Amino acid sequence: MKSQTMARLMLGGMLAFALIFGAGMYYTQVYAYYNRLTPEEIGPVTLLRNDGTAAELSVTALQAIDSNSSPLRFRACFAATTPPVEIAANFAPYPGATPLVGPGWFDCFNAREIGEALEAGAAQAYLWQENVHYGIDRVVAVMPDGRAYAWNQMNRCGEVVYDGEAAPEDCPPAPEV
Repeated sequence: MKSQTMARLMLGGMLAFALIFGAGMYYTQVYAYYNRLTPEEIGPVTLLRNDGTAAELSVTALQAIDSNSSPLRFRACFAATTPPVEIAANFAPYPGATPLVGPGWFDCFNAREIGEALEAGAAQAYLWQENVHYGIDRVVAVMPDGRAYAWNQMNRCGEVVYDGEAAPEDCPPAPEV
């Protein structure tokens, strides 16, 4: 009888430990490393024009999060005050834009909706900043109604280097690790 009680206590202790550890891990992954950013911390939203120069895009209602635990965790939502047709006429499209899923609590950013709009041609993606971190571009997608979203996405050079290969000749030199 005493051994059954001891076994139940040990099992209960292991389950409690697993639940506490799991809850801590969940919190760490979903909440702990993210910081909300102010528009001043982000700076101006600049896009690459068709002629290769950069120009500031006027935006409102900017909300953003980032984390220093990964260069891919940046997400932003805002409204472009320039009409999307004017943006499309003046700025160079960013091919292969693929929004990355953000934390569920940052509910203005829906990667599935953005990705579907990009695939359907309803939204258009543009380069905000090339190599915001080595091999990582900051991309903006503008919806037909002017809603806009931004995220960091690995570029061609980053995909090669972060897979452990040498940087291709037409890429900037990889940083020393």
